[in-house]
Amino acid sequence: MRQLSEHDAAYIYSDNAHANSNLTLLHIYDQSTAPGGVLRFKQILAHVESRLDKLPNFREKILRVPLDLDYPYWVEDENFNIEYHVRHIALPKPGDWRQFCIQSSRIHARPLDLQRPLWEMYVIEGLDSFLDLPVGSFAVLLKIHHAAIDVTHGNEITSLLHDLSPVASVPAPAAPWFPETPPGNLQLLWLAGLNLATLPLRLAQPLGNSWTAIKATVKTFAGEFLGKPHAFPITRFNTEVSPHRVFETRRFALADFKTIRALVPGASVNDVVLAVCAGGLRRYLYQQDELPQQSLVAAAPIALQSALGTDVQSDVQSDPSGHYSWVRVGLGTDIEDPVQRLAAIQQASSSSAVMAQALSARELTLLAQQAPSLAIVATSKMLRSASALLGDWAPLANCAITNVPGSREPLYLLGARLTYLSAIMPISDGMGLVFSVTGYNDTIVVSFTSCYEQLSDPEVLAQCLRDSFQEYLALAQSAAPRAPRKVVAKKSRPTAVPARVSKPRRRVTDNKSATTAV
Repeated sequence: MRQLSEHDAAYIYSDNAHANSNLTLLHIYDQSTAPGGVLRFKQILAHVESRLDKLPNFREKILRVPLDLDYPYWVEDENFNIEYHVRHIALPKPGDWRQFCIQSSRIHARPLDLQRPLWEMYVIEGLDSFLDLPVGSFAVLLKIHHAAIDVTHGNEITSLLHDLSPVASVPAPAAPWFPETPPGNLQLLWLAGLNLATLPLRLAQPLGNSWTAIKATVKTFAGEFLGKPHAFPITRFNTEVSPHRVFETRRFALADFKTIRALVPGASVNDVVLAVCAGGLRRYLYQQDELPQQSLVAAAPIALQSALGTDVQSDVQSDPSGHYSWVRVGLGTDIEDPVQRLAAIQQASSSSAVMAQALSARELTLLAQQAPSLAIVATSKMLRSASALLGDWAPLANCAITNVPGSREPLYLLGARLTYLSAIMPISDGMGLVFSVTGYNDTIVVSFTSCYEQLSDPEVLAQCLRDSFQEYLALAQSAAPRAPRKVVAKKSRPTAVPARVSKPRRRVTDNKSATTAV
């Protein structure tokens, strides 16, 4: 039995009928690399079952404390059935990319059963009309509640399900498993009382460590939630969301992003990602005649190592440890010139104000870890109710852009090579557009999630992202210095002596008959 943290418990408390906290990882495989060129569903089922001991959350369910007097607990599900969680479906003909996105969005939108372990896996066949994927490819869709997994730790599940070698490993027999007996209500109430009694002692340490940091935290909190309500423009994505989800994605080469960052000295790959998303969003809103004159603002993660002044690799595939903090960064959507937009994003993301914001958010997180459950429950429900009743409320940002770390090395599922990795993110009221950036095997996948009522044409926004990337890449390639041509010395030949020397011709002075070489 393990107790949820305040961060994970907040996801449970904030779920509602039209917005849940599901996170969905999408994997597509080339089955031709598997032994015999075929991988059966029963093989995948046995493989997942053999590794459940490495994924404790996959056999655990949520047990809430009566009256929410304390944070819920993870307890082992005595009725766990692997065949309920791992399912087998196929796309209808012709099985194209658009059908796959629609089917994945529908699965993602359905809430998980809180009385069971909070995950579902779908093996999807029928991917027959994908233009850039091998024939016979299949997908594995893994939907898991945000309370059971952190976004930055998604690569942990990916690595546990895969191998680095194309040689298919034989699944080991499932280890015997005997679930523990869950505690009763009296025991839960006793534990809640004990935690409440020790609350002053747990608060004393973070409060006493740094009073200056605490004051900065309170100032940041007040500025974020009690300050000017409209510090940035409101778009179609900053309203109440519907239960229906849409999803699209585009793939790019990591090397191209590294080429683009050379346009602005000091720019990182993350800065380029923000600029490409900003350019795509600017193009889309301009086409809809909805582009605000002010710059849009994105909620984006920043590595705490960078904020603390330590060296950190500025890459979408770095920082798998999850030491990051969410900050607000201007996207420069009011700037038409793409290079100037990238420069503005680079300056904003590395500014001292953003770094201070990241550190203050960190201190606020440390304090929240000691907050009683009733406070977290009340806050989550209050914010949800206020957003529904007030109507004219201010979101924290126009959109969110998050990184989902992946592997730099090729991965294999029972010999089938992983060719594509992306994620469908949870959205909420006021935050109806979330970009997810996934790095895998020198490829960057930029995906986005929204609701159908706010984005009925996701393929248009996806094309705008592609156009934004192509614009940056063309500028970077044209600005890159060309390598000097290698001059090969020619062998000298003997000069022939002319038989006679001709007289020089008279220079033409008639402008009409004269020609000028350019």
